[in-house]
Amino acid sequence: MLAPKRVKWRRPHKAVAKLHKGRSKAGNEVVFGDYGLQALEAAFITDRQIEAARVAMTRFIKRGGKVWIKIFPHKALTRKPAEVRMGSGKGAPETSQAAHQVQVREAGEGRHGCRC
Repeated sequence: MLAPKRVKWRRPHKAVAKLHKGRSKAGNEVVFGDYGLQALEAAFITDRQIEAARVAMTRFIKRGGKVWIKIFPHKALTRKPAEVRMGSGKGAPETSQAAHQVQVREAGEGRHGCRC
């Protein structure tokens, strides 16, 4: 799974929903590859979702092209263990998430032999 190598703060603050509204100002054009996917709204995407999308795309194109994923899960998600009493601080980091709009690029031969 994707995760940052080192971070300044292990357990970040919770994100404010207002920060991720509106159109993206940068990174919204196809730079690598021939075509791309772009989300219609901003959301939190976990490292497992990014990996599942990458595996599905590489299986669909049958290793006939190249896939660029322009998002990375920089933010840690914390969770307390099950059946733990309230209090005693924040939980331990469990997974990572990206707080961006999804942008994925693909290039290469398509499934039906067309140049996509």
